[in-house]
Amino acid sequence: MTTIGFLGLGRMGAPMAANLLKAGHKLLVHDVSADAVAALVAQGAEAAGSTAVLGERCDVVFTSLPTPAIVREAVLGADGVCSRGHPRVLCDLSTSGPQLAAELAAALPDVACFDAPVSGGIKGAVEATISIMVGGPQVIYTETLEPLLKLIGKPTHMGEAPGAGQTMKLVNNLLGAVAIAVTAEGMAFGIKQGLDPAKMIAVLNQSTGINSATRDKWPRSVLPRSFDFGFAAALSLKDTRLLLDEAAAAGVPLPLGGIVEDYLVRTLEREGPQADFTAIAKIAEEAAGLDPERAV
Repeated sequence: MTTIGFLGLGRMGAPMAANLLKAGHKLLVHDVSADAVAALVAQGAEAAGSTAVLGERCDVVFTSLPTPAIVREAVLGADGVCSRGHPRVLCDLSTSGPQLAAELAAALPDVACFDAPVSGGIKGAVEATISIMVGGPQVIYTETLEPLLKLIGKPTHMGEAPGAGQTMKLVNNLLGAVAIAVTAEGMAFGIKQGLDPAKMIAVLNQSTGINSATRDKWPRSVLPRSFDFGFAAALSLKDTRLLLDEAAAAGVPLPLGGIVEDYLVRTLEREGPQADFTAIAKIAEEAAGLDPERAV
């Protein structure tokens, strides 16, 4: 079996790594959290001990990290994946943008670099149903990477150009975030006018207004007022700003993206740095004169 390295064992990375482990591959893992490493070691993984060891000992290395800067340092830094050796294949599962994907591919000509951001949340990562959007060399993808990615989700090869997967993820993020914002506004209006929010969601989900927010986020996290869908508003803001920066560089105006950015900034100001991105609903409710601190 292929020797695989996995760097980044957070809420998404840990279940993805576990699914690779279940398939019988030799898995080396590393994370800044010793507890996260220990949890995977208890399932049969081996602790790499450092990021550099992953590059020295593994054929394929996956990264699942929070920001582009962290990905860059983890791969190209003095103690990074490619500091003392390098894998044959490097696959970044993070949302880190097409510009970084191109940078990594240019800096590592002897490595098959893939950008493969994911969508589908923690539940999808656990159940191996996440969508995986992949950019990178077709032949190596087909022969080596695709069989591994199918163990953790549903991959689609978007093109050979570095950043093809990242670009698709940014498009997906725009639509998903706008869906939350517009659903928050529509629901606030209906509630202000006296409609029952649960009935509203039921109607929307059998009508043309259905979207990912009405289907999943409101029933699971907003209607019960738990606001715990599992994706931090801070990370959503990071992704949205990455989207806006990349779109500006490409000369593509995204006014709706700017509105989402503003909603997320206000959500973090109101709810604090640990806020879930579904708490956008509270911002729209407050603006409508509703009390977001009670069940509506």
